[in-house]
Amino acid sequence: MVEDDSDIARLVRHHLEAAGFAVRPFASASGVLAQAEQERPSLMLLDIMVPGGDGLDLCRRVRETPAIAATPVIFLTARTAEADRVLGLELGADDYITKPFSPRELVARVKAVLRRFEQPLQPAVVKLDDIEIDTGAMILTVRGKNVPATATEFRLLEYLARHTGRVFTRDQLLDAVWRDTSYVTPRSVDVYVRRIREKIERDPENPRYLRTVRGAGYRFEVPR
Repeated sequence: MVEDDSDIARLVRHHLEAAGFAVRPFASASGVLAQAEQERPSLMLLDIMVPGGDGLDLCRRVRETPAIAATPVIFLTARTAEADRVLGLELGADDYITKPFSPRELVARVKAVLRRFEQPLQPAVVKLDDIEIDTGAMILTVRGKNVPATATEFRLLEYLARHTGRVFTRDQLLDAVWRDTSYVTPRSVDVYVRRIREKIERDPENPRYLRTVRGAGYRFEVPR
């Protein structure tokens, strides 16, 4: 947990520990990455405005560090604007909680994100054109190169690729991939689709694989 407000840090730690979690607090961004690489956390809870950097940059660096790139990240921040939420999700966050917050809701959302990551995928290798999805190892290979992907990105891509040619609405994808949709909006699906396109498409603005079906949703297709 990265939180520079000591009162909020104590409140969050108390409720998470009461729910059975071990919490390691940091009052600044300094040293967080090094510690996380030594002892990978199950989840990172980040404020955005903290000394020694900001949570957005820290999230970006987490996603760029192979040893911890797949670690779930939740922002807990006073920034309430829709643009800030979208930016947080685009940088790789799995949830975005604004202050003031309900401690019970915070614990529920932490549990919801962790449940999403604990759901095992059926081991298989799905190869479609120049994309290979190894569900057992959770490895994404695009044009012969391993491409890092968060667990949410991987699960969304895997679900769409297993149902090639079928159109899914945003709500259907939320139900299938996120499962617990109490705190997730359909806009989150758009953000993740955009991030997946940046990883698998040669030209994300003109996607060949992950296509938008206007007025309906998204479809994964293999070009002929």
